Amino acid sequence: MKKILALFIACMLLLTACSSGSSEMSSSESKDVKEIAVWAWDPNFNIKAMEIAKDVYKDVDSKLKIKVVEMAQDDIVQKLNTTLSSGSTKGLPNIVLIEDYRSQGFLKSYPDMFYDLTGTYKTDDFASYKVAANTLSGKNYGVPFDSGVTGLYVRTDYLQKAGYSVNDLQNIDWDKYIEIGKKIKKATGKQMLTQDPKDLGLIRMMIQSSGSWYVKDDGQTPDIADNAALKDAFQTYKKIVDADIVKPNSDWSQFVAAFNSGAIASVPTGNWITPSVKAQANQAGKWAVVPLPKHAGISTSVNASNLGGSSWYVLNVPGKEKAADFLAKTFGSNVDFYQSLVKEIGAIGTYKPAADSEAYKATDDFFGGQKIISDFASWTGNIPQVNYGLHTYEIEDILAASMQDYLKGKNLEKVLQDAQKQAEEQIK
Repeated sequence: MKKILALFIACMLLLTACSSGSSEMSSSESKDVKEIAVWAWDPNFNIKAMEIAKDVYKDVDSKLKIKVVEMAQDDIVQKLNTTLSSGSTKGLPNIVLIEDYRSQGFLKSYPDMFYDLTGTYKTDDFASYKVAANTLSGKNYGVPFDSGVTGLYVRTDYLQKAGYSVNDLQNIDWDKYIEIGKKIKKATGKQMLTQDPKDLGLIRMMIQSSGSWYVKDDGQTPDIADNAALKDAFQTYKKIVDADIVKPNSDWSQFVAAFNSGAIASVPTGNWITPSVKAQANQAGKWAVVPLPKHAGISTSVNASNLGGSSWYVLNVPGKEKAADFLAKTFGSNVDFYQSLVKEIGAIGTYKPAADSEAYKATDDFFGGQKIISDFASWTGNIPQVNYGLHTYEIEDILAASMQDYLKGKNLEKVLQDAQKQAEEQIK
């Protein structure tokens, strides 16, 4: 019996040693890795930014090979969910781009699958609202990339025909925006903006400008029926529609065509629309950008908000240390790199030290010599921090239908109460 027990203990010690040795080997291999993989979408923006980062990192490690794989955002989401839910890491990249609206869902659903980046870069150097999307239980899991800071793009020639100047649109509220929109339509025949009835991007901008979101601070509990900012946003949206200053669209191409064709006078959206606005070269000098309107009836509302944006995450797979170092020395700390992003693809980050760089202070002739990058960077610091939580898109699917009910005459209180009930039933 003693011999059997001794043999058992010896085997256990051997297995423990082998296991320990395997773990150490894995860690060593991770640190000495010569290639890392990245998943991202949009070759002209996100992937181009990663290619620029690759060139910058050559000064740190010229031998590291960084393989960037282009993949549609929906495909990335599906592949991550499928693989991570299985508990496997096979086939996963070292770095993946995740939209800020989805990040908390991934972090909370798969807490052991993402590498802790706390301390690899200075979070205080970034806008707080952006860092919040990457943080869970006091730990930071993502490196911020692009800012979704919003602005109101306006046609200065249409403003002038209606008796206004750009100064008249500085730090206004939505009621003033509607008033100006009516006068522009009367003077020029142009609608003030274009909207897709299925897209609630305008609602997102409105509620975040008031420091609110679709869920409570826990990121889980739907906050619809008693959400003052959301109620005000619904009322404002209806005022805009009832004022008959909206040109409907049904997809991205129609959205872009509306302002490229000169059919609308303004575009309230994220700064990432700048290249699309500038695509119509014959409109140079006819555009300006002013702060987003705020809510008149919400005391916490400010003339700044966010729409979109994403961050880079490191998965807990071999090579994670090298991947973290790569991100920290590019997106996490390099002013010159951020200048290159602005110059080459017009990507504005939330890295505060970059705001004082020459590229950020440059004038733009298309916008009448306005320093739009500097302005956007300034507005970024005013964006209210909110918890996007886990269910942005699920709740928006409910609210899109609710909005149509409201526009057709259903009582707003009832609309929001029904939406609250539906969200609570669907989101467990």
